[in-house]
Amino acid sequence: MTKGDDLDPKGLIEESYKIENISAPECRSIFLDWAISYQGVNAVGIAALLARHGLGTDEHPMTVTLREGLSAPQTPTRRGGWRARVAE
Repeated sequence: MTKGDDLDPKGLIEESYKIENISAPECRSIFLDWAISYQGVNAVGIAALLARHGLGTDEHPMTVTLREGLSAPQTPTRRGGWRARVAE
């Protein structure tokens, strides 16, 4: 296994690009593990990983996962609460 660096402490992202036929769910799991181990996960760190590994790998599931990580999360809508339980 590759020794990591400050950006990828465990070398998880780098290794994911070396795994043949890796699936999108596997990449999301690896990304989550990376996010837990990478202190202060943010768009800058994800963009740096894309710059390092994403060139020429547009269709790779990890590239897709990293791009999804850059997109802003959808604002959750509140469901339930007292208004949902009280008849009007």
